[in-house]
Amino acid sequence: MRSIWNGAISFGLVSIPIKLVNATESHSVSFRQIHTEDGGRIRYRKVCELEDREVTQAEIGKAYEDADGSMIPITDEDLSQLPIPTARTIEIVAFVPEDRIDPLQMGSAYYLAASGAPAAKPYTLLREALKRSNRVAIAKFALRGRERLGMLRVVGDAIAMHGLLWPDEVRAPEGVAPEAGVTVRDQELDLADALMDTLGEIDLDDLHDEYREAVEEVVAAKAAGERPPEAREEAAPGKVLDLMAALESSVRAARESRDGEEAGAAEEAEVRSLPQRKTSSRRAPKETGGKKSTSTAAKKTAAKKAEPRKSTAKSAGSAKKTAARSTAKKTAAKSTGRGGDKTAAKSTAKKTASRRRSA
Repeated sequence: MRSIWNGAISFGLVSIPIKLVNATESHSVSFRQIHTEDGGRIRYRKVCELEDREVTQAEIGKAYEDADGSMIPITDEDLSQLPIPTARTIEIVAFVPEDRIDPLQMGSAYYLAASGAPAAKPYTLLREALKRSNRVAIAKFALRGRERLGMLRVVGDAIAMHGLLWPDEVRAPEGVAPEAGVTVRDQELDLADALMDTLGEIDLDDLHDEYREAVEEVVAAKAAGERPPEAREEAAPGKVLDLMAALESSVRAARESRDGEEAGAAEEAEVRSLPQRKTSSRRAPKETGGKKSTSTAAKKTAAKKAEPRKSTAKSAGSAKKTAARSTAKKTAAKSTGRGGDKTAAKSTAKKTASRRRSA
């Protein structure tokens, strides 16, 4: 981020070199002025009223307009002689609790960046001191030709500074509150509390500029030669005749809206979780009947496809077994025939030997 001011923080006798950086930025859509008849740009030219001619930037100075309308010229040299000790220094003058600062005083926000390695240690010291004390620093500094008031506080690991209005620049709220005396009943306060509880809290990061988005849609449509989107019709606010009835209706509408948002969030979460499930490429496509019916149908289909293969394998196996048995029987028969002859010969030899012994 580009720095807009270089200087130092004066923290007692400690000096912390820093750079001032804008902490915010504008995203609003800006427009140019044009001549409606031909679309030509309308530009502002700086013209001298006395000479009635355009002048350059080098010819332009500054002046203070007196009460009678006369101009008192003021030069840069005149301003450079002013005793401003905070011209290049953010001078811390006090440390106070944060709730002592009126939000009405808070203005532009800046980040204070440590300038160079030597600034790291004192910068961290000031940051940690602010953290531990739960206080903010009140400082004076000069920016764009005038002395200003600022508040230093810790944001994350950085030190931020909010420009503050001087106390005499904040107007008192005189004549703003209703002048007539109004009595609020306890039942009305109870309903107001219920409405606040129903609306609940919100993450500020979820908020966005709907007007800017609508303007960008119109610009995009016009650039593409299309018709701009039609504006949504907003219901005109009616007169509040019964405060209790209005509070009750608001509480009921807020509860219905919250219930609808929670149901929508649950539905969205369920839909988003579906693509995360891993399915095998061999499984059949998912049917509307659910996971169980899908797997059953897939098994039946696989079984039907496998039946011809199983019957073919069985018949081939049976043929092989039959041929093997037949071969085994033939072999056994042959071996039995040969074995029978040998057995008969052995029996005859035994009988002959027995006869010789008896003789």
